[in-house]
Amino acid sequence: MTYSPERHHRRSIRLKDYDYSQVGMYFITICSYNRECLFGEIKNGQMVLNEYGKIVKNEWMKSTEIRNKIKLDEFVIMPNHIHGIIIITDDGRGTLQRAPTVEQFGKPVSNSIPTIIRLFKSATTKQINQIRHTPTIPVWQRNYYEHIIRDEDNLNQIREYIINNPVKWELDSNHPKNIKW
Repeated sequence: MTYSPERHHRRSIRLKDYDYSQVGMYFITICSYNRECLFGEIKNGQMVLNEYGKIVKNEWMKSTEIRNKIKLDEFVIMPNHIHGIIIITDDGRGTLQRAPTVEQFGKPVSNSIPTIIRLFKSATTKQINQIRHTPTIPVWQRNYYEHIIRDEDNLNQIREYIINNPVKWELDSNHPKNIKW
């Protein structure tokens, strides 16, 4: 197939000109490659993490250790995806310490949602692939879903969704039997 710029270029699904390093709350969903159930299984409505799932949890929790502007709210690791709320705060003195530019494709901005997700995916992929001896196999899908949380009601709805996700696994659109390719 011949390369065609009209067909073969990547388009960002992020909001154009939105600064993803600004203070705010973000609901994130990241799916495993081909939605393979890599991270554990649901038993009696509870997620039971396997070795790979524990790596994902550990790296998710590390986000707050390596970035002082990041707080984590509710999150859940599912068999083939993770849902979580990331909160970007100020520096504790009431002033923002964000990069002066808006994230653009291929140009990382420190402490922005795309950079946080990129580094999280990279760290987990490296560790998981070392264990399974598959250095070139993807662990995660190319992109991720993000939603900017605008108010307290939206935040509470998303928290409830995350908390109840394991109980509703059979109905989840990411459940292998429900995936429509």
